[in-house]
Amino acid sequence: MILRTGSALLALVIATPALAQVPSQGDLADLVRAQAAEIATLKARLDRLEGQQAVASAAAVPAERQPAAPQVAQNTPVTPPEARRTIPFAPQLVPPGPAERSVAQADAARTNPSGLTTEWGSGLPVFHSADGVYTFKPRGRILADVSTSFGSKSDTRNLTTTGMRALRLGLEGGVGTHFFYQMEADFSENEVDVVTAFMGWRDRIRPGLDYDVRAGHLFNDRGFEGSTGSDSTPFLERTTVATAIIPQRGFYGIGIMPRLFWKTGHASLTVTGDRVDGTQAVSDGRTVLGRVHWNPIKTADTVLHLGAWGFDESLSPAATVLTRNTVIGGRFNGGLRVSTGPLLGGTGTTGYGVEFGGYRGPVWLMAEAGRRNARLDAGRPDFTSKAWSLSGGFFITGDLPPYNPRLGSFGQPKVLRPTFDGGPGAIELTARYENLDYTDLVTGGEGWAGTLGVNWYLNSFTRFQLNAIHWNTDNRAGAVTGSDDGETVSARVAVTF
Repeated sequence: MILRTGSALLALVIATPALAQVPSQGDLADLVRAQAAEIATLKARLDRLEGQQAVASAAAVPAERQPAAPQVAQNTPVTPPEARRTIPFAPQLVPPGPAERSVAQADAARTNPSGLTTEWGSGLPVFHSADGVYTFKPRGRILADVSTSFGSKSDTRNLTTTGMRALRLGLEGGVGTHFFYQMEADFSENEVDVVTAFMGWRDRIRPGLDYDVRAGHLFNDRGFEGSTGSDSTPFLERTTVATAIIPQRGFYGIGIMPRLFWKTGHASLTVTGDRVDGTQAVSDGRTVLGRVHWNPIKTADTVLHLGAWGFDESLSPAATVLTRNTVIGGRFNGGLRVSTGPLLGGTGTTGYGVEFGGYRGPVWLMAEAGRRNARLDAGRPDFTSKAWSLSGGFFITGDLPPYNPRLGSFGQPKVLRPTFDGGPGAIELTARYENLDYTDLVTGGEGWAGTLGVNWYLNSFTRFQLNAIHWNTDNRAGAVTGSDDGETVSARVAVTF
């Protein structure tokens, strides 16, 4: 710095002989200002170098000597503090993939100061291009079940079966902060079935208010468990509200879904046709579905959840059969169902439901109820279905329930002490009562089930589940009619990437 200042002074002397002996006050002031600017620049560079050395030193400290941060995924890029303050995401969940990130999370992944191009969060890596613009992640889930039923008055229901609840492969990714995509195919029935397949755009309206818009083959946003993925449900099968109060087209449809997010909730509106098929000779059905959830109480260990949803569906001329056979005691026993009996001549359906629950510490509770009116032709009155459920759980290991306040559903947990690191994992005890009523039809049945379960999460993406179910059915049509009850014991091993 001294040499640089001296050079400036010598140049001034050479250029202006009159000032060679006595520089003016103005010239000296200019030199002082130039010197101060150089000092400020050098200080800024020194601060940056010291910051990088501090990060490198922290990374070199053994894990046992670093401050504990059990709710942050290993090797996940550090999010800047200003971005963390704006991310409405629960720390007990694994970081979301590229297609489910908020605007702040997507932007933080691009501007991550660590310079990493790969991050590991839940089983498979997330790849980033060197400039942070492109993001890509493989996806997959393997859910293998075994089930045995006994105690029924009919041997056709006393079965022991195995099955793949899900066997999926897929991918997701993004370009920049705003564009994202996802696709998955399922092979669980030994055939290819396209499930989620969409592209989308996300942005911010103002601080604390974000939105995204998805277009493609979309999963319903409908109810608490109806909006929870099959790899995240607290029981082996969703409640009767999720499986019975549903559009006739099922859980998926091709269309568009705008979603709005604020700090304490979200709202969505979905307009779709039929699910992926090869039928183009007749018009698709049309389904309009909306949902809103709100967390009026939301603290570090306490959440209150309120939600409501509804849909209206106009059936395709090629899909007028409304017969339902709904799971009540386990998915993999085809003889154990609550049935409507044959029901033809449907023109549309309308359904709606409410959600109420939340968690405090390791304990969670959720109540759901729904009603579905099926419109029939030839002037016949609507057929009404009714269902409700009450579910709860307790993590005896002290982990928080994997509740996602952004979506109002369950997600993949971030286990505090994974078994692969020498810990016990996360152990959860669960209980549920559910009821289903199709008796508005002369041929319609009814049923209920009580379930006790235990979930053992080895880490954030591997778990074992065990459910013991006592069920009761009273069908008026089908192979087994009249009152019947029994037990089903089901188990699952699940890996989600």
